[in-house]
Amino acid sequence: REAGRAEVAPVVKADAYGLGLGPVARRLWSEGARRFFTARLSEGVALRAALGPARPAAICVLDGCTDDDAPHMVAHELTPVLNSLPQVREWTAHARTLGRTLSGVLHVDTGLNRLGLRPEEARALSQTSDGLRGVELEVVMSHLACADPEVAAMDVEQAARFEAITALFPQARTSLGASAGLFLGPRFRGQVVRPGIALYGGGPFQMPDSRLRPVATLDAPILQVRSVAPGESVGYGAAYRAERALRVAVVGLGYADGVLRASERPRYGWFAGAKRAVLGRISMDLIALDVTGCEAWPGARVELFGPNLPVDEAAADAGTIAFELLSNVAPRVQRVHLGAQG
Repeated sequence: REAGRAEVAPVVKADAYGLGLGPVARRLWSEGARRFFTARLSEGVALRAALGPARPAAICVLDGCTDDDAPHMVAHELTPVLNSLPQVREWTAHARTLGRTLSGVLHVDTGLNRLGLRPEEARALSQTSDGLRGVELEVVMSHLACADPEVAAMDVEQAARFEAITALFPQARTSLGASAGLFLGPRFRGQVVRPGIALYGGGPFQMPDSRLRPVATLDAPILQVRSVAPGESVGYGAAYRAERALRVAVVGLGYADGVLRASERPRYGWFAGAKRAVLGRISMDLIALDVTGCEAWPGARVELFGPNLPVDEAAADAGTIAFELLSNVAPRVQRVHLGAQG
């Protein structure tokens, strides 16, 4: 709804932000997505296989391509995001070698100083008669540097630079907004928007957003409930020492499952209708949770993030952002996809 008339092209890199590329992409296809973005060539190949011939999506690879990548791009019907003049030359040369037209997306850097042609390079390219010969330019894209609920001066500067550049390529559609840009308003979107974290329940500005529903839940079972007396310690290094009698639930999840260990901030799980404090250090496979005053038993499940503990809130407690919290969930964590297609 927020995208308005813009095409929604989901970003499904990093295994759909850790949630499972195939089931997520098939569900998004069923919701109407026809263009997807991955970061790596290998992700594009995996996505093409996961969607299969019945779902002929456009798949754009954000890393672009080199000469070695080009045959694989063509073989798997992938579209490179051309980030530099050498990449443009590689892709146009491959098109001429094949004697056919190839699709491409042009990435122009408007201030993030990451990937992308500089504006003067894009301008020179537009003035070269054969600069894009053999390439059907589908989209011109850029990426905002600031993710803030208020429009920043830099956002306005980047939008103005982007508008000037896209005017030079009138045959291509425009794409400026990822999750943050999409929620800033029409000027910061373009004709194609590329939501990532917002599709997976994370707020576009790294905080919970009421316009978004929770998408992912990370939970784990209690393995044992034990009593801890005043003065006793919990966990490695005796980092936590009880000041009163406690009931402690030992939960079957740890840093080998992707739960970040290093934060010095208080950490929580959700259990029995409330946030419950993590006690001591998170270990490889286990977390100790204070369940004093509530009924807890082996097999009951503790939520580490989800509908009761928003992923942005859990990420802030861990000293990070929802992107890392989601994409860090380890392969050994079982993924259950509710309502997935195929």
